[in-house]
Amino acid sequence: MERPAWAPPGIDISVPSVSRMYDFYLGGSHNFEVDREAARKAMEFMPGLPKIMQANRAFMRRAVRHAVDNDVTQFLDIGSGIPTFGNVHEVARAAAPAARVVYVDHDPVAVAHSRAVLEDDDSAAVAAADLRKPADILYSPEVTRLLDLDRPVALLLVAVLHFLEDEDKPREAVAELIDALAPGSLVVLTHASYEGIPLPEERAGGTVEVYRDIRNPLVMRSSGEIARFFEGTELIEPGLVPMPLWRPDSPAEEEDPYAFSGFAGVGRKA
Repeated sequence: MERPAWAPPGIDISVPSVSRMYDFYLGGSHNFEVDREAARKAMEFMPGLPKIMQANRAFMRRAVRHAVDNDVTQFLDIGSGIPTFGNVHEVARAAAPAARVVYVDHDPVAVAHSRAVLEDDDSAAVAAADLRKPADILYSPEVTRLLDLDRPVALLLVAVLHFLEDEDKPREAVAELIDALAPGSLVVLTHASYEGIPLPEERAGGTVEVYRDIRNPLVMRSSGEIARFFEGTELIEPGLVPMPLWRPDSPAEEEDPYAFSGFAGVGRKA
């Protein structure tokens, strides 16, 4: 298998990566054939996966604008993935040019490309860290340099928590992050669920098995289980809802049915 020139040294290009599969769903070019093969297998069961990813990105952009509108101009985006058009720093700075952003990912390809994109940007950076180790994120050089945790921060956990199994203690990790944030901070979150998917659960389960086969289990949680991630915050209107229903820019009925797969919400720390 030929190694692309842009692939960082040491990357095993024979193993699929969820962030590179996400890049493929969004029409990106920084993915390997092994990622595309796994993504196509997942789409055999759930052909609307690209629509779901687009709905995630659209929600993220609306939530970032909401944060800026409420004077939150610091962003910590965990599980940020590979840079694509409409990143957090681009959306935030359209309304607040002084916005500061730290991206966090544990995929070396995502980190390498984010660093290349942000090379000349003094107000944005990427940290190589894992959500399962919140202290590594909070005390990373990038966070300590760019973010003032004594002031409100928007914590973004978009399409990442469903890749942590319960044994990874995701709720404890999120609680530790929230505890470190100042009052007025926001928690911006999306999560996959069987609720809302326009397919029988058995068929959607085929996609879950594809992710399990590549050793990146996709954990489908109920809306009640997802709501628990917001403990320590107060959900703002309209609460925890399917992604297109969170403060939409256009009529939700115009959305593809797959866009309603999974939930989105924003919580504010008192």
